[in-house]
Amino acid sequence: MNTHILRRLAGQRGQALLETAMTLPLVLVVSVGIFEFGRAYQTWQILTNAAREGARTAILPGSTLTNVQDRVRQYLTAGAIQDPSLAAIALTNGTVPMGSGTSPSSVVTVTYPYTFAVLQPVVNLLVSGSTVGTPVTLTSRAEMRNEM
Repeated sequence: MNTHILRRLAGQRGQALLETAMTLPLVLVVSVGIFEFGRAYQTWQILTNAAREGARTAILPGSTLTNVQDRVRQYLTAGAIQDPSLAAIALTNGTVPMGSGTSPSSVVTVTYPYTFAVLQPVVNLLVSGSTVGTPVTLTSRAEMRNEM
């Protein structure tokens, strides 16, 4: 009778090992995905705030594109963006509604190539050649009315 019980327990241990082997990669991908998308969202928030800072600089009288780019890069550096020099910063003119008319405005657009640090290698372990976790371009834009 003891050998029969031992055989059943050995089979259950094998089943638990197999279940763990099947679910562990899925749990790993979900955990890494949550971490990576959190980092991407944080980076996008920093870009958004940097675009606002650039717009605040751009609306001042006598401000130049260099002033705007310097301010945006300072904010990206303070926000711990890995390589602020990769950010593309554009300054354009626009108009915003003001009462019954319009007023000139400055539009600052910040574009940054975001690379997932861990997600791509982990997914490639599971599915060779997968495009999940490939670099994406994050873009943020801020517009403010020019000071007169």
